[in-house]
Amino acid sequence: MPTNINGSFIDKNILVTGHTGFKGSWLSIWLIQLGANVIGYSHDPYTANDNFNVCKLSDKLIDVRGDIRDSEKLEQVFNKYKPEFVFHLAAQAIVRKSYENPKETYETNVMGTLNVLEAIKNCEATKVGIMVTTDKCYENKEQLIGYKENDPMGGYDPYSSSKGCAELLITSYRNSFFYINDYSKHGKAIASVRAGNVIGGGDWSSDRIIPDCIRAIENFSKIKLRNPHSVRPWQFVLEPLSGYIKLASKLYTEAEKFSGAWNFGPNMSLNAEVKDIVNVLIKSYGKGEWIDDSEVDQPHEANLLMLDCTKAKEKLNWQQVLNLQETIDMTSDWYKNYKNNNMYEFCLKQINEFTQKQRVKVMED
Repeated sequence: MPTNINGSFIDKNILVTGHTGFKGSWLSIWLIQLGANVIGYSHDPYTANDNFNVCKLSDKLIDVRGDIRDSEKLEQVFNKYKPEFVFHLAAQAIVRKSYENPKETYETNVMGTLNVLEAIKNCEATKVGIMVTTDKCYENKEQLIGYKENDPMGGYDPYSSSKGCAELLITSYRNSFFYINDYSKHGKAIASVRAGNVIGGGDWSSDRIIPDCIRAIENFSKIKLRNPHSVRPWQFVLEPLSGYIKLASKLYTEAEKFSGAWNFGPNMSLNAEVKDIVNVLIKSYGKGEWIDDSEVDQPHEANLLMLDCTKAKEKLNWQQVLNLQETIDMTSDWYKNYKNNNMYEFCLKQINEFTQKQRVKVMED
């Protein structure tokens, strides 16, 4: 488990929005392992092979299906289960889809976030809110240094812009209703968290590099790369989740010190071109071949985006655990096993392997 959480989640009611999604399912498994009573609120999983489904998570938590834009239903969930912690991950998270349906993207990512913040404000039991956005919330100038938490928000495409808007909204609510100097009056601590390109087992979303690769390999077709030379900050799914969990624990006990915005991105060593990631995946998986399928008139996507995670490293003692090869190997292993194994136990095994590496890393440093 993330170091120094001291049983913070045992028997606590924890709401995870987007629990059927890729990151949400992994977070739910980890929180259950830490002794939490997890309540999930989300749409149906994307495919039958999603991590949520193959792990049979609906049997292990309170599984509520709903739209984050439905404020009335969301309020009912808060009133019924009275969560002490909220991890808000529900989102429209695909850049290309945001071009196809910008209205839905803004409604989900901005108004959905507003609905969660309102529900937190109105629920006396809720003490901690972890609001998950993205590294793409920054005004990206494709600079060679990482963005810090106080850099300007922005966003070229509708998805990135919607997340920048969500960050401004979170800041406004934190200042207006959850002002940390008045913590003794309202008793609520809110943080926003921003991660890079997260990869790992159980993601089948469209227009994401790892799922696209696996689908092509399973269909005996060549992997088509739209942006083979784009540089991305890759990280295994458990890396940022360990930061979210540790931050939530700190907010519960030391709210004044940890309220605010946080970056949880990889070191420079995990910044790599798309084609290089695919080559490592092909070697790890044991098969596959890619071709350059660049489109001249394709929608704009950033070629370079990096985060400065000094704040998390210094104040939370959080740091990257896995190198690039380990990140790809753990991802590849999930896809090589999902048809034949007890995947809930498989995910727990990967969580335990990761946390053991995390402990060793902390001891070494």
